Amino acid sequence: MNNQIDEKNIAAGTFNETCVDDGVLVLTYKNETNAMQNVAKEIDSSYIQFHFCIKGATKFVFNQGRYVLDIHEENSLLLYNPQRELPIDLQVEPNSWIVSILISIKKFHGLFSQEADYISFLNEENRDKKYYKDGVISPSMAIVLNQLINYSLNSSIKHIYFKGKAYELLSLYFNRSEDANIEQCPFLIDEANVVKIRKAKDIIVSRMAEPPSLQELADEIGLNIKKLKEGFKQIYGDSVFSFLFDYKMEFARKLLESGENNVNEVGLKVGYSTSSHFIAAFKKKYGTTPKKYIMSLS
Repeated sequence: MNNQIDEKNIAAGTFNETCVDDGVLVLTYKNETNAMQNVAKEIDSSYIQFHFCIKGATKFVFNQGRYVLDIHEENSLLLYNPQRELPIDLQVEPNSWIVSILISIKKFHGLFSQEADYISFLNEENRDKKYYKDGVISPSMAIVLNQLINYSLNSSIKHIYFKGKAYELLSLYFNRSEDANIEQCPFLIDEANVVKIRKAKDIIVSRMAEPPSLQELADEIGLNIKKLKEGFKQIYGDSVFSFLFDYKMEFARKLLESGENNVNEVGLKVGYSTSSHFIAAFKKKYGTTPKKYIMSLS
């Protein structure tokens, strides 16, 4: 970070803001004047921020101007700090264009994990993870960014167009020619272990009624327990058995909805030898008994 910025009279501008999905915003701003302009927006600390400077230059201002991060032309800045608010405060140089993508951490993980519907990624043990990363805008990303900031199609299709382009931009941002076929959370520290962690998830899901112990699971995938625990939490946002509990309850809920099995049968399928234990677990998760849940559907 650089030193404090000089105090000066700067005109205030406003982002062109498009909400493309639950937890996903696209902000665009063109400063086509000969003076520096300021654009600001309050933002929840649960959001990851991606800022792209297509043309010119801009500064991301922190702590009421005490620190700044420069974003140069054809460069990007990724920010995420769940421990503190990072309100957007940009000083946009004359003749500069900016596109920003804001996405909640839960929505973001959902793009990389099919299990996001019923797993919280905002648990206490992940709250100390923060990321500041600058990067270069690739030619393919530049095309999408220019399509966003120079949008001129019919207003009736703007929402779906922006949604498609926002996700295309994120996919290009995280695309890597090496290991491109590996499903991964881009923030995982040790990428070489991603496949093993996902294998661990597949194992406990396939054997949910009689899952292996942590040690057995670690041995089977070829990692020590510490790396298994850390990697699983980074990808899925939860401990192995907390994840498995959520998965089992969601699986049970869908079985109950299908109407093909009674409560006892559903409990057995997800690993409960007695119906009372299954009923207690289901109530803990959903606040109601399986029988009442079934009745609520009809």
